Amino acid sequence: SWEIGGVLGACKGLAHLNLSENKIGPQGVGRLADVLGECETLAVLDLRGNWIGAQGAGRLAGVLGECNSLALDLANSKIGAEGAQCLALVLGECKALTRLNLAQNDIGAEGVERLAGVLGECKALADLDLSYNSIGDEGAGRLAGVLEGCEALARLNLFNNEIGADGVGRLADVLGQCKALAHLNLSWNDIGAEGAGRLAGVLGECKALTSLDLGKTRIGAEGMGQLASVLGECKALSYLDLSNIGFGDAGAGSLAGVLGECKALVDLDLRRNDIEAEGNKFYSFFRSPYPPFRPLRRQT
Repeated sequence: SWEIGGVLGACKGLAHLNLSENKIGPQGVGRLADVLGECETLAVLDLRGNWIGAQGAGRLAGVLGECNSLALDLANSKIGAEGAQCLALVLGECKALTRLNLAQNDIGAEGVERLAGVLGECKALADLDLSYNSIGDEGAGRLAGVLEGCEALARLNLFNNEIGADGVGRLADVLGQCKALAHLNLSWNDIGAEGAGRLAGVLGECKALTSLDLGKTRIGAEGMGQLASVLGECKALSYLDLSNIGFGDAGAGSLAGVLGECKALVDLDLRRNDIEAEGNKFYSFFRSPYPPFRPLRRQT
């Protein structure tokens, strides 16, 4: 990274820089940060899988405000809550930040609280990935408090974050205001039937939603019934992951009754759901010569 940093300033047309998984530490990131401000055309910076840490995040934060337009990937970079705070100090100045990936950085609820204070100022932010950060219900609530201000947000990934029914409920309270939201990933969270009910209450308002991932969220047959009651209102939904949520025959019956209304649905994941007797009736939709959702690709 020292050698690369020395020549970056001369790359006047550089738009995409991928330095992922290069064992770059805080010093190397600091050297890069010293010249990033000279890379006026840089639009994508990928530093995921490096050993950046909080110190490196601080060095990087010092120059982010100089980048005209940027998609920033810092996934699995060991920045923690302290690094998230360093970034938060300058994110409000990054008016053209389009993507922020902080997945797998152990930022927790504290880190989200710091970020939440400025995310509403990132008006161009379209893609936010906070997956695998153990933010819990508290962090989800903090995030919910600013989502309405993220007017361009189209993709939100909260995979595997220890979010329960309360956290999902707080997110659901504002999702209807996220008019651009097209992709929502809440998989591997302990949402349960209660959380599914809270989410069901707002899905019909998410008019732009095309992709919804609820895999392994323990919503069961009861939660599946609540979701099924509103899926017909999700006119743009083309991808739906309901894998490994344990809805069984009862849930399959609820879903079968509404799938015909999901005209845009082309990708449905139902793996590991213990669909047996009632499932035979459910699968008749796929065996029909003229199913109402002919393009649908089933995964079981």
